[in-house]
Amino acid sequence: MHIAGTWVSADALHTQRETARFLVEGKKAHCLLTVKLNQPTLYDRCRRLPWDKSTAKYYDRTEGHGRKETRVIQALTVSHLDFPHARQVARVTRHRTCKATGKQTRQTVYVITDLPSHQAKPQDIAQSLRGHWHIENKIHYVRDTLWDEDHSQIRTGHGPENMATLRNTTLNRLRAANATNMTEAVRDLSYEPFTAPLDLLGTPR
Repeated sequence: MHIAGTWVSADALHTQRETARFLVEGKKAHCLLTVKLNQPTLYDRCRRLPWDKSTAKYYDRTEGHGRKETRVIQALTVSHLDFPHARQVARVTRHRTCKATGKQTRQTVYVITDLPSHQAKPQDIAQSLRGHWHIENKIHYVRDTLWDEDHSQIRTGHGPENMATLRNTTLNRLRAANATNMTEAVRDLSYEPFTAPLDLLGTPR
């Protein structure tokens, strides 16, 4: 795959040194790698950067999934982060308000990129992250919310991979059938559990 010059964003699971080297050195692409609390040492190094000196700031506001969200994106040029090809770190602070309850939450994550400040301003980083989150919302939000995948008790052998494959297949077949509301689509399938799934798969009965 030729991805030279493209921006590749990845969630915290893929924020690894090998990933940064693979993208920048091997594929000549640019990386935007998210840092969360699952990597406490790297997260703390990002947290301790002199954010009070950051003058590059951007506000991004969206609504969806029953909540309002404001993201504040700040960026700093770095030279000694001890992470391959790190030239900038962005701090993303998300302020969320649930429309139904009014409950407010706040979360801070960081984004490491090899792009210098003149190529990736805070608003550029925000736009790239918005595209990444759109994909996550389209796929993972449905799986996490509709099927409560994070709380699945299937953990042994190839069970998790097999179930993930089945869930992805179901989503793809529903979308191919022009389903727009997955909750309603799955509910409709449940009304005819012995025939509707076979019809969805195009299996002769």
